[in-house]
Amino acid sequence: MRPLRYSINVTLDGCCHHEAGLPPDEESMQYWTAQLARADALLFGRVTYEMMESAWRRPASGTWPDWVEPWQVPFAETIDRAKKHVVSSTLGDANWNAELMRGDLEQAVRRLKQEPGEGLW
Repeated sequence: MRPLRYSINVTLDGCCHHEAGLPPDEESMQYWTAQLARADALLFGRVTYEMMESAWRRPASGTWPDWVEPWQVPFAETIDRAKKHVVSSTLGDANWNAELMRGDLEQAVRRLKQEPGEGLW
């Protein structure tokens, strides 16, 4: 059974807001790039999926926006190409290399865990 790993950004005072605390730096982006590269697939809820897609989906032009620093490109490329599963009852479709998951979440996650691989994030 492949593991399901959970991660969240939390400050020492317990704040989970994605824009709170320190902005990502080169060292943290290298760490998260390596973690994502180990995953067979990513598991998102709708809000996180939409937030990550708006930031890290490669534009149709193929050129990353000016705000993406050179040291962020490996992370951007890794998350962009990763297989994704999106849990949502309201999202119309998920087309960023993603499968939309509806219905019984417990059974869907159990099915994903039964597949061979190194892990889900």
